[in-house]
Amino acid sequence: MPIVVQFPSSASVSAPLSDREELFAREPLFAGIEERAGPLPWRSRPRGFAGILRTICGQQISNQAAGAIWRRLSALPGALTPEGLLGMDDATLCGVAGLSRPKAAHARALATACLDGTLDFDLLATLPDLEAVAMLTGVRGLGPWTSEVHLIFAEDRRDIFPSGDIALANSAHHLFAMEARPKPLALAKMALAWSPQRSLAARLLWHHLRHTTGRTLVEDP
Repeated sequence: MPIVVQFPSSASVSAPLSDREELFAREPLFAGIEERAGPLPWRSRPRGFAGILRTICGQQISNQAAGAIWRRLSALPGALTPEGLLGMDDATLCGVAGLSRPKAAHARALATACLDGTLDFDLLATLPDLEAVAMLTGVRGLGPWTSEVHLIFAEDRRDIFPSGDIALANSAHHLFAMEARPKPLALAKMALAWSPQRSLAARLLWHHLRHTTGRTLVEDP
């Protein structure tokens, strides 16, 4: 299970005003987050292979460590294409870039799925949310968290909520003054009330946590 969420690079778009108004009407506590923390950065990642590869780098490690690995990996010629990555051995992926051996295996599985059509990004964009998650999790190493984070930040899906993310649980614990940090199933049930703006709710909860903890934001290069 991931320890922290990754914060992708900023983009120039934001949630539609209607989405904000609807979410704030359902849960007024969300409306105060930007008043305290400042405007919500609308972060995104590229669609496709490179975007998911970046998320694999961040699985179960800190933002600082993930950023360092990504900078080394993305600097390798060809690493951000499926064909190029499959041509790299463990000495390169693990020794030079710093991926663990399991993550190197997951990166190769992702590259293979992109090349053999198991993972079709054009088709992915047309699928309902649950089917999109199912396509992504069908690739070795892409669990629900990786898939859901990708759908939020690379596919800009409106109603995705990674309930297994500990940062979201910590943020909800603080924002809603809960007695204990909610477990994933409880958090998922809680988030049903925020549909169909659950992706915006997740972004706001991450923003709230950054503000309340004072944790430095680590950007993608």
